[in-house]
Amino acid sequence: MSTKKQKQSSNYIVQGGILAGASILVRIIGLIYRIPVTRILGPVGNSYYSAAYEVYSMMLLISSFSLPLAVSKLVSARLAKGRAKSAYKLFGCTMLFALVSGGAAALIVFFGAGFFSEVVVSTPESRLALQVLAPTILIVALMGCLRGYFQGLGSMVPTAISQIIEQIINAAVSIGAAWYLFRYGAKLDALLSTETAAYAYGAAGSTLGTGLGALAGFLFLIFLTLVFRRVMKEQIARDRHEKTESTGQILYLILATILPVILSTAVYNISGIIDQGIFKHLLDYRQYDSMRIDELWGIFSGEYKLLTNVPIAVASAMASSVIPEMTRARVNRDRKQMRKKTENSIRFVMVISIPCAVGMSVLAEPILTLLFGAEEHTALSASLLQMGSISVVLYGMSTLTNGILQGMNKMRLPVIHAAIALAAHVVLLVVLLQVFDLHIYAVVWANIFFAFLMCILNSRSIARYMRYRQEVRRTFVIPLVASALMGAVCYGCYRGLMLAAKNNSIATLVSCAAGVFVYGIAMLLLKGLTEEELRRFPKGYLLVSVAKKLRLM
Repeated sequence: MSTKKQKQSSNYIVQGGILAGASILVRIIGLIYRIPVTRILGPVGNSYYSAAYEVYSMMLLISSFSLPLAVSKLVSARLAKGRAKSAYKLFGCTMLFALVSGGAAALIVFFGAGFFSEVVVSTPESRLALQVLAPTILIVALMGCLRGYFQGLGSMVPTAISQIIEQIINAAVSIGAAWYLFRYGAKLDALLSTETAAYAYGAAGSTLGTGLGALAGFLFLIFLTLVFRRVMKEQIARDRHEKTESTGQILYLILATILPVILSTAVYNISGIIDQGIFKHLLDYRQYDSMRIDELWGIFSGEYKLLTNVPIAVASAMASSVIPEMTRARVNRDRKQMRKKTENSIRFVMVISIPCAVGMSVLAEPILTLLFGAEEHTALSASLLQMGSISVVLYGMSTLTNGILQGMNKMRLPVIHAAIALAAHVVLLVVLLQVFDLHIYAVVWANIFFAFLMCILNSRSIARYMRYRQEVRRTFVIPLVASALMGAVCYGCYRGLMLAAKNNSIATLVSCAAGVFVYGIAMLLLKGLTEEELRRFPKGYLLVSVAKKLRLM
């Protein structure tokens, strides 16, 4: 293989690593700012915030969330054939599509907030937060088209930087607005002799940060697009194809591409809003106290889900990177490259998600105490995290395999698989709630089952249509063995430091650092990563240099 081809074959890992690194940083910033926001709002306020955010996320998914994926897929396919004119025209049409679909969804959410909050998620107090979130749908729709275009060009850097800018602004505004509006709501509670105004206004303040953060990221991408216009014009000038698709043809292509993606993404992610509706309605039917219901859901969404979503971001980033690359390989009829990209991307996700799951399980209570303080419900939060940490691996795998199937142009398969898994998930959730009365534990078990089914169904389809068999030893076995060693070291280190220093913060941070070090060494000693693979990670050349100096490679 020539040097040029080698660079092309590894580029998606580098770009995926860039986006994964940015996504992890974004999730870390999100985790950091959610700590004070969670303390300001408490479990009840977090339940109101979660209810509004689930509806917002669902409407975003239906209207425009899949636009970046669709744009990157269609643009990369045209650029692979040298059709820059068609790619640029397609980009313009998707911006128009986003303006219409995102604008319509924003209006529906704003004026239908009462229906969504009362009927769909059974949380009337989330209405104000949902109305504050509504305009963000339009902003994110337009921003998604810009991100998708740059991803189709093969660069994840604009997406990565805009995500970081978006999250920084989001963090700053969310903390300040939640604090100010919570105090304002508390005054209303005192004046009107109510109990929920502080939580409702605080949740609305937190959602205000989401909107202003999205606006900041969108403005950055607009600026970058204007700077990049000269390069775009040069690409168009080099395109010798006289004909381009008509606007009608492009809109048809967009709909034909986006509808299966919308269906698969919506069905795959709709479980959150369904879970919340079923959970609150059934517990209300069983005569649970309404504040207790919101408290349980706030613990699940504000602590458990917040932590498990951080490593899952790696899979989402890798899926975004692998789709345009898989599309190029498919267009070029290069089945060998498709298999190679599939194997490397799955290994990359497993190398990250397996140790994260083990670490969260071993240090669940210390991590929660470090982040949110010692609360009455910390034991419950820790129990949820220990039990549900496996979902990090399963959701990581199912998210990535969804992207691989979409890159293979098997758009309907993720829809079918998600529908099957969702139906089984709902049945199990109702049984666990009604028959076994597992309250919030039922939601965790049902989510694990959903992700597990998705992994099985997606993996079977990839094996069938690509004639692909995943390498097992270095992808699953070695990371699992290294993670087990890491978990033992983390547990022993934490217990020893707690006996010596009796300080949870010091013991947790040192134990986490020791775990990362041990895991890295174990992976290298067990030959879990080759030098070539390690070089493809962000700062890979530095990692290889350090490993060689330590005689680990």
